[in-house]
Amino acid sequence: MSRGGESDAPCPLCGRTCALTFHHLIPKKMHRRTRYRKRYDRQRRAAGIAICRLCHDGIHDLYDEQTLAERFTDIEALRSDPAIRRHCAWVARQKVRG
Repeated sequence: MSRGGESDAPCPLCGRTCALTFHHLIPKKMHRRTRYRKRYDRQRRAAGIAICRLCHDGIHDLYDEQTLAERFTDIEALRSDPAIRRHCAWVARQKVRG
């Protein structure tokens, strides 16, 4: 998976078929902190998922990097959060641009 946009693929959170962006499951800002360097190897810190821009922006609007790094280190945690679920349900009703 490239770190750039990927066209015409379904977002795993909202289901819309559109360009996807790379979301680090452990935010890059946290990678240099000793706590995360000890807890996760480099490959795990660099892991991420491809999601649409609206879902991506919503996740970062809802939670800060510290919270994302502590609570949302896999896609199932993102999917099970009520606030993220509500946001992604809203995104699913939006038209795909472009």
